[in-house]
Amino acid sequence: MHSRTLVLIVLSLVFGLGAAFLANSWLSARLNASSDDNLQGVVVATTQIPFGQMIDTQHVSVVRMPKETVPDDAFDASEKVVGKIATFDILRGDIVRGARLAEHLGGSTLASLIAPQMRAISVRVDDVVGVAGFLLPGNRVDVLATKKIGTSNEAESKTILEDLRVLAVDQTAGTDKTQPVVVRAVTLEMSSAEAEILVKAQTEGKLQLALRNPLDNQKKPVPEPPPAAVAAPAPVATKRVMSSGGGVTVIRGTSTSVEPSKARL
Repeated sequence: MHSRTLVLIVLSLVFGLGAAFLANSWLSARLNASSDDNLQGVVVATTQIPFGQMIDTQHVSVVRMPKETVPDDAFDASEKVVGKIATFDILRGDIVRGARLAEHLGGSTLASLIAPQMRAISVRVDDVVGVAGFLLPGNRVDVLATKKIGTSNEAESKTILEDLRVLAVDQTAGTDKTQPVVVRAVTLEMSSAEAEILVKAQTEGKLQLALRNPLDNQKKPVPEPPPAAVAAPAPVATKRVMSSGGGVTVIRGTSTSVEPSKARL
């Protein structure tokens, strides 16, 4: 009896340990599987990527993150972002998003930073026109034109363009600088029509740049031209001619009528 009881106790322990091991293995497998299913590979910056920089392989890496925290325009492979141009400063550890990148289709990297339907025009400046060196890529400026009136020494100034984005100063397109830099040329982004206005103003007089607050993006309303005056219709000439039959022939413009003559009192 004692040996039979001992055998049953040993078998119970073995089966219990086996069941506990299988249950633990099954639960661990389920937890690992659910954890992996909730993760997604995301491309992040391993170093700071400045504005206008072409992304290389050493700038990014892939990490796994919960799917609900991944933006819709994120990338899942480094190969998809290598060769693109950063249109904003990307800090270390930031998720690399498609909204902050531009395709590099050849030429200089600055060409990839120009928005669609826009143009880049360079303006020659000095330390005064360049807002005393505080003009940096990413700023917004207004352009003022000054020209002489006739042959006198008087001059007039007016704002010809508003809220233009500065793409580069000299040959620098980076936005990581905060100290004043004296520049000789500024590259501005504008439409084709605005570029024509700027080039014409350069030939007529001098240009001055006015630095704007980045939060002030309101432009002055363009005054509507006064309505054209409607010319009053010209009066129709009337001519009366006495006819031989005693009547009066009345001529109004191109129409002719005969009226009987009135007897004189």
